[in-house]
Amino acid sequence: MAELAFCLPDLPDVRDFAAAHALRGGMREENLPDFLVAVNEVATNAVTHGHTTAKAVLRIWTTGRALVVEIHDEGRWFPTEPPGQTPPGPHATSGMGLWVARMVSLDMHFRTGMAGTFITMTFPI
Repeated sequence: MAELAFCLPDLPDVRDFAAAHALRGGMREENLPDFLVAVNEVATNAVTHGHTTAKAVLRIWTTGRALVVEIHDEGRWFPTEPPGQTPPGPHATSGMGLWVARMVSLDMHFRTGMAGTFITMTFPI
């Protein structure tokens, strides 16, 4: 498992870190752009909506023929339905990151509680 703590100015490093580990884990290069969009959207949410004085953490690992990415922040959010299930409206200018991440990943899980918010995405390799 690889791990990287980050804050808002570190987002380029997050993308570089994720890309390197995805390729090393067996992801095909043609799948990398969608993967990086999903990671960037969730990581950006973590550092803009999570706890403002703490860093978020990206963890990445392989299991079988899948690459798993977990992004954790210390924010506590209690939505009424799983995030990213509903597509944004036709004129939306925000609120589409989790929906996009869900569309390009095989699976996305969301959990939140006293330890913060965890979003776990799975991608084919």
